[in-house]
Amino acid sequence: MMSSSDVAFIVNPAAGNGSTESVWPAIEAIARDLLGHFETYVTTGPGTAVSLTRKAVSKRARLLVCVGGDGTLNEVINGLMETEDTARSDLILGVVPNGTGCDFIKTVQIPTDIKEAIDLIATAQYKTIDLGRLFYLDHQGRENCRYFHNIASFGLGGEVVKRVNRATKMFGPFFSFLWSTLVSIFLYGKKKIHLRVGDDFNSNCIIWNVAVANGQYHGGGMWVAPDAVVDDGLFDVTVIGDLGLFEVFLNLPKLYNGKIKEVDKVIALSGEKVEALADQKVLLDVDGEQLGTLPVTLDIQPGALNIISE
Repeated sequence: MMSSSDVAFIVNPAAGNGSTESVWPAIEAIARDLLGHFETYVTTGPGTAVSLTRKAVSKRARLLVCVGGDGTLNEVINGLMETEDTARSDLILGVVPNGTGCDFIKTVQIPTDIKEAIDLIATAQYKTIDLGRLFYLDHQGRENCRYFHNIASFGLGGEVVKRVNRATKMFGPFFSFLWSTLVSIFLYGKKKIHLRVGDDFNSNCIIWNVAVANGQYHGGGMWVAPDAVVDDGLFDVTVIGDLGLFEVFLNLPKLYNGKIKEVDKVIALSGEKVEALADQKVLLDVDGEQLGTLPVTLDIQPGALNIISE
């Protein structure tokens, strides 16, 4: 069992539409009661959780606790992945979920209740999971590499998260994502892409969206990859193909009830590597953040992360 001096909290006060700032004192009090002393690192803007995580690790933190949503968690994980492999195997990630998007915790079973989440962290019982890695173009046309823990998608998903992150989130994740999805469906057109998944699928496709999944849920509760497993060494890939507008709305409930694979023109694939390119601009959604565009290459990183979960 690690000592409390090995624990660091990475806190995003802006997460959850700013609610984390107000609830942090309560979280801190519970955590100090259960975990003792720990260091606290507070983010000051997008991207800072990456550098703060690196800083915490350099000061010998072994348990890193993320307080925020999937976007903050993605940054913390990217900070951890900059640690050398031999050192990273000794690091453990805990999560106190409080954000607009907290979809990943449904797959790995982390409690939404703050006290229960910290109780779980105090046990220090963890599992080792896969991560995704993607190479993509940012909005300045530069090549970038990023890790993701949950789902990377391209097409409609990129448009949706762009709208969600620009709009108020006061109505919570479900309605924020649902409203942005409905608006984007009307304003966004299908895209023609070339998609390759492993050695078995290599084709030109007309798509609304492609989800490359390590976790099962994204977009505030959309159950887009009901068969995804976080430690099987494979992506689950859900391709929402050339549906008409009426078909999209008719089948929208199946995006939430786990029956998306029953829809005609939805293709379910799996593989260790995914590649996609397009002649037109196609936006990315990476763990709820709109980072750039196609072309993209994604590969699975088996057993890359130790995370506390039930």
